[in-house]
Formats: sequence, structure tokens, C-alpha cells
Amino acid sequence: MSEVLVVRGEMQPWTDHTARQPVLAALLTDVIPANRRTLILGPHSPLLIESVLAHSADVTILVRSVSDASALTETFGPCLHVVAGALDGLQTVAAAQPTLFEVATDGVAPFEVIVAADGLDRVLGYDSEHLTWTERLAAVEALAAPDAVVVLGLRNEFAMVNLLDRRPSHLRYGDDEWVPLHDDPTRPVSVDQFQAALPWPAQLYADFSSHTLIGVEAAALARPGHLPTRLAQQALESVDTPLLTSVSEPVETAARAGLLAAIPTSWLAVCNTPSPHALYTQSGPTTLKATPTDTGWRTTVGAVAPDMLGTVGYDSTVVPSEVPGGETVETALFRLAAAEDVPGFRKLVAALGEWAKSSRVLLRWDDVVVDGDTFSHGISGWVAPERVDKTDLLAAAWLRFHKRLVDGHRRHPWPPWMIGDDLVSVWLSMSGIAPAAPTPAAAPYAASIAAEQVAWGKQLAAALAAVLDPREQAEPDLRTTLADADQARLELIEMQGHVFGLERTLGFRNKALKTRENRIRELRAQVQQATVDRNKLHGSRSYALARTVARAAQLRNPRKVAAKAKRILRKHLPTLRTPR
Repeated sequence: MSEVLVVRGEMQPWTDHTARQPVLAALLTDVIPANRRTLILGPHSPLLIESVLAHSADVTILVRSVSDASALTETFGPCLHVVAGALDGLQTVAAAQPTLFEVATDGVAPFEVIVAADGLDRVLGYDSEHLTWTERLAAVEALAAPDAVVVLGLRNEFAMVNLLDRRPSHLRYGDDEWVPLHDDPTRPVSVDQFQAALPWPAQLYADFSSHTLIGVEAAALARPGHLPTRLAQQALESVDTPLLTSVSEPVETAARAGLLAAIPTSWLAVCNTPSPHALYTQSGPTTLKATPTDTGWRTTVGAVAPDMLGTVGYDSTVVPSEVPGGETVETALFRLAAAEDVPGFRKLVAALGEWAKSSRVLLRWDDVVVDGDTFSHGISGWVAPERVDKTDLLAAAWLRFHKRLVDGHRRHPWPPWMIGDDLVSVWLSMSGIAPAAPTPAAAPYAASIAAEQVAWGKQLAAALAAVLDPREQAEPDLRTTLADADQARLELIEMQGHVFGLERTLGFRNKALKTRENRIRELRAQVQQATVDRNKLHGSRSYALARTVARAAQLRNPRKVAAKAKRILRKHLPTLRTPR
């Protein structure tokens, strides 16, 4: 059965796009039993198919696209049985010709494992019957053995990303996404409805953008700053959907109300088998699994070779095996800043300065957990190639906190003129780092001392943001854009007032300069006329006589002068005789 089996409901030409979903692949590895006949229902990525093939003895996949089916046959060969068509067409063929699937049980071809992680939205074709969601689930149940392990996904219509999507509904799907858009009253739209609709006992997970899977029980107990909440925030912040506002504040509000399990992008039900972990998430290049304990979380990280090619890299060996279950330092700092509790903020920052030490592990206040009177590292495995000084680690952490505080337009007590390197320098001084000694400015616009103090920290923070915040270079959400526009408008008004003041001052100074220039011209003309009159006076006989008289008037001893004049005359006129 190495060739594609075509049943009713196939679509051609067509293709259904899929994502890699390594987190879901890790979950399938844990829950799929070995050596069972498996049906993969709907489009799934090659990575997910490989994870199923690694555990199952006989795997059949149903896709509605004939071109996708041909590609899967070429990729996996005879180890994967490929069927092209719709779910109702497969059910009809399985009931009529069970020998095609090598098993016949009362005219039905049951599968021991069914993987429909993509959900039941993309299992019908153009000419399929208009089956409701409940009827599709009944068709899946007919193909499953009584004790079959079923992994079933359901897209959440009440997802936070859908609620904040700023596009109108008719623009949210393109021509290359054939998804039924008609209303289906039987479709579950909440965790409780999904649980009640399933014919098997199931453990439900909240799927946040295929980045994080959280058990609904753990999600219901999560509060702002806890590990599930911040992983959900990080997952939803990574989506490239144009949003009305940032998801951080709505997710925190939902977690505070105990509704984190109600807002994921989709849900995943694991039926008839227990799952060993309550949390799966993507951590750098690997997958992290976590199980709740009395004091926090017990973590397991997939081993990967340390990647140290850039300024920062990932090292799975630095991730602690036990993580406290409290809130993060960033959550506490945001709360103190919003309350304008500067003494409390300073006290917490001073404690952080005493706790921090030189290390390869980069500090992130959104991952450092408050653990009683001390602090503990979270699940971050991002490190620097070499050991980093405590000052630079704190500078990088405070720069990241500054960006999330200021760019997130959160409330804080510091004035606008302190925003930037100067404010980071203030936080460093609160942490016990002595400020740099002031030096004379070498130029009118020389860089500040604070900029020099945090220079290496800026490089570390920028490298960390490049791997943690992929949406930084993407289009910002609408509320942030409007807030930035309001801030720019305010700055424009202030600059216009400043320019008006400068123009007015320049006008006054220009008038003063013109008055002064006219006065200088008048004085220059008077000086020129006085010089001409002086030269004319100096050349006259009257001036020469006046000079002679003035000099004669200065003689104090006329007889002595006369005797001296006689001596000179005798010297030059020897014939001159003095009369007797």
C-alpha cells in the first residue's frame, strides 16, 4: 500500500500548510504507546509524523490534498500509508472495505491510536457532506477502538489572539486557507464544553501558539508572574498577527481571574492515557518539560550541544531541575513602580544587588523568581561565552527591564528626563554598583557617563532580545502605535514651543545686533572724521608752535638748559667766542 489511496472528498490542486511544532512532537512521544495501529487525521508536519512513526507499528495518514499526499509518499515511502480524501470518505471506505487496512472487526477497521492534533476543521473537502463538529467527532469515534489513545485538537474561538486581532473577520483567512467559516452550534467553545463533548476520559492542555502546552488544571491555578503565565505571555507575544494591543496585560488579567485556560489559541485532548508532564514549552533549541510539585516545578530539558557562536548562546545544563513556583522579580518591580513605592522598589533592588554575582548565566528579571527572602533562577538557559562581571550582568538585566517598563507604557514614578541610560545608572547605584567617576566633557555633545557604564550591558541585552523577542522588529500593536503617536505629538508640541521661544529670542537678539551694528557704524564714521581732523591739526604751524611752547613750559631749570645749549653750540661752532 505504498501508493496513495484516493477516497471521496479529495482536493486538487491544493495544499494545507503546517508548522513544525516540536513541543507537540515531544508530547506525542510521551503519550503514544508503542507498536499500535495509528491513524493520523488531517495535515501534520513531517516532524510530528516522524515522532508517530518512531513509536507505531503501522501508520496511516489522511490528508485531503492529493499533492500533499504524493509529497508524503515520496518523503516517507512504504512505512507510511497515505490516503487522500475527506473524513467521511475514509469512513465509508473503511466500513465497506476493511481489508484495505488489514484489520476486519465486525465490518469496521478500528485504529488503536488516532492523532488529530490539527483538529477537525481541515478534514473535509469541497464535495464532502456538511458535517457538524459533533458528527465529525462521531466519525472519528467510529474509526477508533474502544480503548484507543486519541489526541484531538480544537481551535479556540475565544482565543486572546482572536479577540485582539485588529483585522476584520473576512480578512483573517487567505485564499490558501480553506476553513469552514459558517457557524456551528455543536462546536465546543470552552474547556468544559470540550471535555463534555469527548466520549473518552481525557486530559486537556491549553495550546498557546504551538509554543507552549499547559495542563488546564495548572493553567487554572496560575497567577501573574507564575511560570505558566509568563510562558503563555511569551508564546502569544511571538505570534505575527496584527493586534489591537499587547497581550501582556490581558494575559495577566486572565491569570488573575483564573481564566488562563480559557484564552489559548487551541486546546489539545489526550484521551485514554495519562501524560507524565503538565507543561511543555520550547526553550531555545530544545523542549522543556515540567511537572508541578508542592514548592514549584520539576523540570526536564532535552540535552543539546551548547551553542556559543554569538554574543549569547543556549546551554541546557544551566537550567535548574527545581524551579520555585512564586512570581518573578519583574512582576514585583512592576507592581512597586505602578504604586510609586520608591522605598520598596529600592529595597528590592538592593536585595537583588546583594544576590547577583558574576556568572555565565544572563540575568533576566522576567525569569528570576522570588523565593522567600532570596531569589532563584528560572528556566532560562541563555548564557554568555565567558564569565561576565556582576556589573555588566546587572546592567543588561536593568536595560531589559527598562525596555519592558518604558516601551510597554507602564506606570512608574520617574520623570521623563531620566528615561534612558541615566535611569539605568540610577538602578545600578540602587543595586550597590558605584557610579562612574565624572570626567570633563571633551565635546559639547559628548556621551554621558551612564552610557559608558552600560555599554557592554547594552550588547548583552540586545543579543538576548534578538533570541527572546522575535516580534521586536515586527509591526507593533495598535495601542502601542497610538501611544507612541500621542507621545510623539506631545514631544512635537514641546519642540514647537521650544523652537518658537528660540525664534523669538533670536529675533530679539537680531534686533539688538542690528542696533549695535548701527551704533558701531556711527562711531566708526566719527572716528574717521576725528582722525582726519587730527592729521590736519598735526600738520599746521599753530600745532608746531603749540608743541614748542608746551615743551618750553615743561622746563624746570632754564639756566641749566641754556648752559647745555651753549656747550653744544661751541662743539659745533668752534669760532664762536664767549664775549668778555
